[in-house]
Amino acid sequence: MTNTSLETNQAPLLKVEKLSVSRSGRSIIEDVCLTIDEGEFVGLVGPNGGGKTTFLLTILGILKSRKGTIEIYGQKPASKSILGKIGWVSQSAANIPNNVRITVRELVQLGTLNARNMFWGGGANQYEQVKNAIQMAGLQDVENRDLSQLSGGQRQRAIIARILASKAEFILLDEPLVGIDRESRNSLLKFLDKLCHESQKTILMVSHDIAAIQQTSHRMIYLEERIRYDGAANCFPDLADLAALRGIQPVHEHNYTENKLYQLENLEEK
Repeated sequence: MTNTSLETNQAPLLKVEKLSVSRSGRSIIEDVCLTIDEGEFVGLVGPNGGGKTTFLLTILGILKSRKGTIEIYGQKPASKSILGKIGWVSQSAANIPNNVRITVRELVQLGTLNARNMFWGGGANQYEQVKNAIQMAGLQDVENRDLSQLSGGQRQRAIIARILASKAEFILLDEPLVGIDRESRNSLLKFLDKLCHESQKTILMVSHDIAAIQQTSHRMIYLEERIRYDGAANCFPDLADLAALRGIQPVHEHNYTENKLYQLENLEEK
């Protein structure tokens, strides 16, 4: 499928060319090519073992590719010049043990720490960064509560607020919707949409929740070793077309058609 990133004269934020990655001797990603422009909200979906998390870890420079190239802001992954621009939320980021006592404000403040201010603090600038991040996440009413007292969705927003305090521009999220209820999910999706449209953040989010991704992202990518679909979210294939893209042949097509005809005949008789 054709890449449909937002048209711009600027160089893409992320450029991936012919990327192949193996883990434990098995090919996980093969010949992946894509670009992501600044300000895009891209949803990355696919089956378990399809390469979604591997792709994120390779972008971050944690995993090495077998072949191919990755450029982020024109630099190689993990280059010192781009470290502060990238924020990463892993699948287990919000699974902080209940016996760990840390408030929302303390967690977000960790996002402002670096080698220059770790021991002396960042003064007024650091305070403003933390305040703004908490406000963007809508956590002002709970900023002095321990994380153990928050809902799953509030925890996820607190983790993302920590990234915002670090002034990251490119946010990578791995399954942030797992383990949270419907209300928390909707609140988190609205927050991410606001980050993209009002704060001009670029978001690449992995999720199994295709419906949620389709309602929130600009663009969806279906990855199963190779890219099977890359296009507008509102044009994402239905289940039958998706099965065809994956090479899955119908098993009960004949019976399914017969059942449909039978149902239609019964409706006409009534």
